[in-house]
Amino acid sequence: MTAMTHAPEMFREAVAALQAIRPRPEMTLEPVRAPQRLAPWSYALSCDATGPADVTATGRLVLLHDPAGPESWDGVLRMVVYVRAEIDRELASDPFLPAVGWSWLTDALETSGASFTALGGTVTETSSARFGDISGPARTDDLELRASWTPSDQHLRPHGEAFCQLMSSVAGLPPVGVSLFGHRQSG
Repeated sequence: MTAMTHAPEMFREAVAALQAIRPRPEMTLEPVRAPQRLAPWSYALSCDATGPADVTATGRLVLLHDPAGPESWDGVLRMVVYVRAEIDRELASDPFLPAVGWSWLTDALETSGASFTALGGTVTETSSARFGDISGPARTDDLELRASWTPSDQHLRPHGEAFCQLMSSVAGLPPVGVSLFGHRQSG
């Protein structure tokens, strides 16, 4: 990608909207190197969120811009999200977990007021067992959500806010202003 000053105005406005997002205190949000081969213009944010009982969620939000408007995108901008969190074994055995994970994304997009089309993705549960000399817990269970959608315009603040809401849900954070019993809310 060439310097941001040479980027199309639509892309610059979209990036500025994402840079204006201010996450809640339990999260860190920072720019990271974006994929270079998916579109002529790209920008990415990385997010780490820590929830109750030290549940950690990591995620990445990627903005792609292709002025040619690939047919599968149904537009010239595309948002791509990847989120991963370790989950407890009991939750991992819940047959409704994939549907709940997907609803975290759709609910976040809806409540943030993000306008979009062409939403698609997957929710994957994985269990890993460690053997031999590999250190760490004997077994871990993870949830991964991968999705993409096409924003209706370059005003992406609601999309960035939806990403932060998704990260909060995956990490098990209560809504802002709500405290869990036995936990102090920072801020």
